[in-house]
This record gives sequence, structure tokens and C-alpha cells, in this order.
Amino acid sequence: MASTVRPGPGKTLPKLPEGEAGPAKAEPPPVAAKTLAKPLKPPPAPRPKVKKPVPEPSPPPPTPAKPKPPQPHLSAAASIEPLRKRRIAREREPIEARLDLHGLDQDRARVALHDFLVRAHGHGFRAVLVITGKGVLGDGVLRRRAPDWLAEPKVRPLIAGVSQAERHHGGDGALYIALKRRR
Repeated sequence: MASTVRPGPGKTLPKLPEGEAGPAKAEPPPVAAKTLAKPLKPPPAPRPKVKKPVPEPSPPPPTPAKPKPPQPHLSAAASIEPLRKRRIAREREPIEARLDLHGLDQDRARVALHDFLVRAHGHGFRAVLVITGKGVLGDGVLRRRAPDWLAEPKVRPLIAGVSQAERHHGGDGALYIALKRRR
């Protein structure tokens, strides 16, 4: 195997210790004068290692969730007590009157709601249902505005609490209104 090894230009074979069989002393092949005349290029200077800042992986973009329609703002009127709401929803405390505001504009709906609540309280009713509807895309004007109308000074003293209706009574498009006792 050593017989096939040839030294590079300008190099010599290492001497083998005596007793080892080596290739017959062969003269290296003649080297062309052009090869020796070329100056050797110095190795390129090592570039200084500059650490590139590794950007931190950005979090994956949030998956777009289906936007929920805004819930009516019921804080203007106090919420119905949970046990009373359950009694109304299960009809243990009857819903004594209903008002459907579908098809009315804001001004007529507000007047109709105020008149309805005054009459219901005058009759001594304790629980009523007001159906506002959900509106287009679940963001109806009447649904949004009804809690504000219930907080107005004309009807606020009559109301004990307001809560969103259960699904079988209209869900997001209806409100339970608990009325105070007549004096």
C-alpha cells in the first residue's frame, strides 16, 4: 500500500526503519518548473467570529376566535338575586306579563317599556319578561339600550333587579325584570 503513496510537491517520503519492506527507492516524478515557480498563497486570515444575535422565536399568532356578541350592560340596574331568578326561570314565580319590542324604533321602544313597567307595577305584578330580540349579528340596538332605559329615574324605583332570560324564554334576546312590591 505504501507503494502507491507519492509525496506532494516539494515533499519527501519518510524513511522507514530497517527491516520493513518498503517500496523500491523510486525517484519522485519530475516536477514541472512552473509548479515550483508559483508562489504559495498564504492561507486566508481567519475571520473574527461575530455572533449574530439570534432572534427569539415569536409566539404563534393567536387563532382567531369567533367573536361573542356583546352582552347587555346590566350594571345600570341591579341584578336579580340568583334564587329569585331561578324561581322565575323555572316558572315557580310566574311571569305575569310580557312585552315584545320587536319592530319598534328606539324612541317608541323606550316609551313602550316605561309605560309597560308602570302598568305592571300598578297591577302588582312581581316578574315580567321583556323581549328585545338579538338584532342582526347578535348586536341589536334595543338589546343594547334596554338596560340604560331601565336605569332611568322614571322606572328605576319600580325595579328590584334585571337579568338575562334563560334560553327557553328568549335567552340573549330577552330580560327578566323583577319588580318591587307596591306600597
